[in-house]
Amino acid sequence: METRIIGVETEYGVHTVHPTKRPLAPDEVARYMFKPVVAWGNSSNVFIPNGSRLYLDVGSHPEYATAETTRLEELLASDAAGDSIMHMLVTQAQQAMAQDGFDGDIYLYRNNADSLGNSYGSHENYMIERTTQYRRLTQALLPFLVTRQLIAGNGVVIKDPAALPLADQFPSRAEPHFAFSQRADYMHEAISSSSTRARPMINTRDEPHSDSTKYRRLHVIVGDSNMSETTQLLRFGATDLLLRLIESGKPLPNLQLAHPVRAIRQTSHDLTGNTPLDLADGRTMTALEIQEFYLAQAQDFLARQGPHHDYLDQIMDLWSRTLQAIARQDFSSIDTEIDWAIKHKFMTAYATKNNLDWDAARLVQLDMSYHDIHPQRGLFNLLEARGAAARVLTDAQVQAAHDNPPATTRALLRHRFIETARAMGMEYSMDWMHMKLNYYPMHTLYVRNPFETDISVVDELFAKVASASD
Repeated sequence: METRIIGVETEYGVHTVHPTKRPLAPDEVARYMFKPVVAWGNSSNVFIPNGSRLYLDVGSHPEYATAETTRLEELLASDAAGDSIMHMLVTQAQQAMAQDGFDGDIYLYRNNADSLGNSYGSHENYMIERTTQYRRLTQALLPFLVTRQLIAGNGVVIKDPAALPLADQFPSRAEPHFAFSQRADYMHEAISSSSTRARPMINTRDEPHSDSTKYRRLHVIVGDSNMSETTQLLRFGATDLLLRLIESGKPLPNLQLAHPVRAIRQTSHDLTGNTPLDLADGRTMTALEIQEFYLAQAQDFLARQGPHHDYLDQIMDLWSRTLQAIARQDFSSIDTEIDWAIKHKFMTAYATKNNLDWDAARLVQLDMSYHDIHPQRGLFNLLEARGAAARVLTDAQVQAAHDNPPATTRALLRHRFIETARAMGMEYSMDWMHMKLNYYPMHTLYVRNPFETDISVVDELFAKVASASD
């Protein structure tokens, strides 16, 4: 695709601490958080003026889905705005809880697992053409996604390897250690139509949220919920580039993995990237070799096709430097840009200073704190504020995305519809393709084209409604 729609859905973990009383359960906290949302939109599942979706997911997880975007900087800004909006809801919830006699603190984590063994995700959505050979695409992409944690994992402290999900089937290193990915140990299948029960790496449910005769949505749910903007840039940018390479029809050697679920765990628990992974044809390759293969393919593709956006040089440079750092086992060249390396640097320094091993409870606490979205309390945010984590965006870009939609997709129409309906005091409902005035159901906008930016159709609809009312 010349221009691709990309979006990401982020599920947040909720935790409360109360000094004297029983802390509220996550579902109780979530209800406090979403009281203003329900008051504003008459539902806990709403679209907001920046074109994104805000809702409570299965298990009372607050979730934010970015608006449709075509530019990486818009995607990162819309996603960062989600953290800001969630923090605002937390602040309001704490005030409401205090009025009801609960003076505890709410912690909202942008991570992938809690202490009880529950996992929640960061789901990527990439538009592909309906004519794409879906089976070929997913088979070619899967080895890249299994090993992508080398360049886009969050890093995680593994205090008790035996307590990991399916540890009896896929045993990892016996001793406590630091691993690449939070999400890897919670994957149950490679490809499936279920996103909760089976928890696959690629979800095949066919919900394009667009013209189904032209497009399909590739739903990738294997990724970690990154904190670092530069890691996100590499994660989304490299995946989009691999999709372009596959879509071009270029033949790729078969790197199909014999056991993807085992391979993703083997990859996560080896920071050298050198554990041999079994391929379906009987060969073995290491995770590092697989990533180096895809990097070389991408470099060759760009040499022939040329860049398609301004961030490609930065993406390719960071991809290459990350693999070189792993090969050399010297992470100093990437420890401000890649989440797992940023976290590993801090954890290692703290453990050395305090004479701690990886099974120390304090390191597990700091691991959680890294993902706390509170601007003045979260460990990653504190590191970023002191220059220990690089940025892609400016504060102004994030603030603008808090209220404004991307300019190149139908999110622009959604923004216009919401703002106009609320200004006119009209009740409405919507999903990704429909915008409906509840008392004028015959005047419903159906926007199948996600690239539509002509807001005049929204203005015309409200003009018709106003004329009919007169």
